[in-house]
Amino acid sequence: MAKVTITLKRSLIGRKKNHIATAHALGLTKIGNSNTLNDNDAIRGMINTISYLVDVKEA
Repeated sequence: MAKVTITLKRSLIGRKKNHIATAHALGLTKIGNSNTLNDNDAIRGMINTISYLVDVKEA
């Protein structure tokens, strides 16, 4: 299965509560944190929600 590497690039301070919760669900808590996850529809939806905060690379 394909993988994606997600890196938090912007701060979560002052963001909507559901955007903060989405970042935490992806395993991102601090700027610069990265996580590699399976690429599926659920993960893609979460990435689309906080696309302005993260950098995504195909792994």
